[in-house]
Amino acid sequence: MKRWLLIIATAASMLSLTGCGYNDFQRLDEKSKAAWSEVLNQYQRRSDLIPNIVATVKGEANFEQETLTKVIEARAKATSIQATPELINNPEAFNKFQQAQGELSGALSRLMVVAEKYPDLKANQAFRDLRLTLEGTENRITVARNEYIGTVQAYNILARSFPTNITAKVFGYAVKPTFTVQNEAQISQPPAVDFSKPAAPATAK
Repeated sequence: MKRWLLIIATAASMLSLTGCGYNDFQRLDEKSKAAWSEVLNQYQRRSDLIPNIVATVKGEANFEQETLTKVIEARAKATSIQATPELINNPEAFNKFQQAQGELSGALSRLMVVAEKYPDLKANQAFRDLRLTLEGTENRITVARNEYIGTVQAYNILARSFPTNITAKVFGYAVKPTFTVQNEAQISQPPAVDFSKPAAPATAK
């Protein structure tokens, strides 16, 4: 009799955990970690490209040093932040990491815009290949970030909704940060640059 009571109690407990969202928290927590790891992989892929891009650009005579320096500094800042899986549970650290990556995106965008002024650099096959690889990597970053955003959104809805919010409090499932910097699109937007030459003054006849 006691054995049957134990089995029934165990089954009821399991059903209770399922009904209160415990299993969903487990699933979405692991999924968000995997999605975040992919985001980090793509950021690392971009970071690894930069030394080759810098080396190629340095070979162009009279290239704007300030633009190049900003890319180097932005990369150093972004890589100085330890990007661990635990970062997604620390909103302050997450935001610092996000802002650093946004600054690097902006610096790279400006570098590519300035490169348009140098025909020899644009014609350089190595630079063209690196540029295409960078563009592909930026697309991968966007896809990975969107996957993370979707997963965290589902997780956060679960953490805030009743009655699963009770389960979140009991088992310590805190709301996770996501990509919400308002000026991120502005950071990533290349500046408008006018390469046109002023019109020559009219010659008196």
